[in-house]
Amino acid sequence: MKGIAAALAVCTSFLAVSVVLARTQNSGKPPVAAAPKYDPAIYAELQKAPEKARNRGNPLQNDPDAVAAGAILFKQHCAECHGHSAEGSRKAPSLLAPEVQSATPGTLFWLLTNGVVRKKMPVWSKLPEPQRWQLVSYIKSLGGPAPGAESPAPKP
Repeated sequence: MKGIAAALAVCTSFLAVSVVLARTQNSGKPPVAAAPKYDPAIYAELQKAPEKARNRGNPLQNDPDAVAAGAILFKQHCAECHGHSAEGSRKAPSLLAPEVQSATPGTLFWLLTNGVVRKKMPVWSKLPEPQRWQLVSYIKSLGGPAPGAESPAPKP
C-alpha cells in the first residue's frame, strides 16, 4: 500500500512540474485563436473599388429580412475566416473596423464580388447578386447606426 501511495505521489509531482513548464514555455506566445494586431494597411483593398462601384446603393437597404438572411450567409461562407462575430482572426481581418463600417455598400459589394485572391479572400461572384447584397446588409448592420443618421422624432 505504501508503494502505491509513493508511486502516486511521484506521478502527481511529475504532472505538476509538466503543467508549470508548459505554462512558462507558452507564456510569451499569443493564443492560437488571437486576432492579428490592427493594421490599417489590411483594409487598403477597399480603396481600389472603382467610383462606379463605390456609388452603387444597396437595393435591399430597406428590406427588413436582408440583415437576417445576410447573417445566415455570413455563418455559412464568412465566419470561418472572419470569426463568428466578424471580429477577425489570423485568417482574415475584422469587419467591425472603421474602414469596413465606413465603406459604402457598393464598395463592400464590389469586394465581395471580386475577392482579394492574393490575400485568400475568395471571389463570391458565384453567389447570386441578392445574396451578396444581403451579406452587405449584415456587415453594415454590425457597426450600428450610420454616422449622421437621425433618430425618429419623439411622439408627443
